[in-house]
Amino acid sequence: MSNIPKIGFISLGCPKALVDSEHILTQLKAEGYEISPDYHTADLVVVNTCGFIDSAVQESLETIGEAIAENGKVIVTGCLGARANEILAVHPKVLAITGPHALVEVMSAVHKHLPKPHDPFMDLVPAAGIKLTPKHYAYLKISEGCNHACTFCIIPSMRGKLDSYPVDQVLAQAKKLVESGVRELLVVAQDTSAYGVDVKYKMQFWEGRPVKTRLTELCEQLATLGIWIRLHYVYPYPHVDELIPLMRDGKILPYLDIPLQHASMRILKDMKRPANVENILARIKKWREICPNIVLRSTFIVGFPGETEEDFECLLDFLKEAKLDRVGAFCYSPVTGARANELANPIPEEIKQERLARFMETQAAISAEKLNAKIGQTMQVLVDSYNEDGFAVARSCADAPEIDGVVIIEDAPEGLIGLWVDVNIVDTDTYDLYEQMA
Repeated sequence: MSNIPKIGFISLGCPKALVDSEHILTQLKAEGYEISPDYHTADLVVVNTCGFIDSAVQESLETIGEAIAENGKVIVTGCLGARANEILAVHPKVLAITGPHALVEVMSAVHKHLPKPHDPFMDLVPAAGIKLTPKHYAYLKISEGCNHACTFCIIPSMRGKLDSYPVDQVLAQAKKLVESGVRELLVVAQDTSAYGVDVKYKMQFWEGRPVKTRLTELCEQLATLGIWIRLHYVYPYPHVDELIPLMRDGKILPYLDIPLQHASMRILKDMKRPANVENILARIKKWREICPNIVLRSTFIVGFPGETEEDFECLLDFLKEAKLDRVGAFCYSPVTGARANELANPIPEEIKQERLARFMETQAAISAEKLNAKIGQTMQVLVDSYNEDGFAVARSCADAPEIDGVVIIEDAPEGLIGLWVDVNIVDTDTYDLYEQMA
């Protein structure tokens, strides 16, 4: 029977938290710990929590409770860890609590409650670290924190102000991931387009070349790696326009995830968000002129405090005019500590749900129209898995994993996971495509 200490690990929340989890797991593995797949064989459990909205807080608290009940020895980290008193009020038996991106603190807690074994040879750990995603894609986090003060969000209070990673270190990690077999990098941060603002776009050197700590320059270098580069959480600052020619020229994926949140000027003002909707529409038009195949994704909040029917109709009108390719929406939910809780005229739950249904109905029609226009085209896709029917499940440049649609290939041979293939589009539904091998 092995005497090597075993750690159970649960990762909740967004891709930024997932990258934190990968860093912790990498360090655990480097120090000789084994990662246990279940509670009962683990000597200790680490839970990386989410604290963004109340439902995420509840999920995190329930997961901590389950880990305590099943294992008994639990260390908590992540965004909810920034509110340690709330965790202790429900689960006083946790061994230790740290906030987000707290690798040193987490490892110190692990060492205290489960001393590390002798140091193994470093080649037992992959150069790219331990990953929680499939081998062929990975998230690349480029910064921590955020300088915005959105009234519905408490992330800055948990993760702090913008803290950009050195560009040479980001590129070095990207290269390691590609060398390990990654074919798609999903670039993430709380505010990706602000990358480098805090360090005044400091110049670094990577492989003998000077590179600014700035999103455009980062993307230009990532483009040399020969894989898919997908951008998430991009605020539409003016310099984002510089990325569109890179998409047109095939250097990075023609995919832009922009968190717009609403279209009513009044609501955007209450959210403390940029409020020039006409400018956004004009820029979208220009982007499509430069890169006709660009895919635009966004997320919206319905039922924000004070949202009138007129405000909501403004949002629907924006959807109809912008014709975004991929859209997500959720009802506003009060978040403990968010300033939006103090706003007047909260929206009743039944009205929130009714508006959400109308929103999704409007977007579904737009999505179906856009996907129907693709029938007959040939496209490149990346195969992720096979479903229970034996069909290959893939993604195109329009599809980020787990949040967008998929491409179903009914006549695909075995052994395609992690490979790019060309397919012909033969059918579609509201959000997914059905294809045959080209």
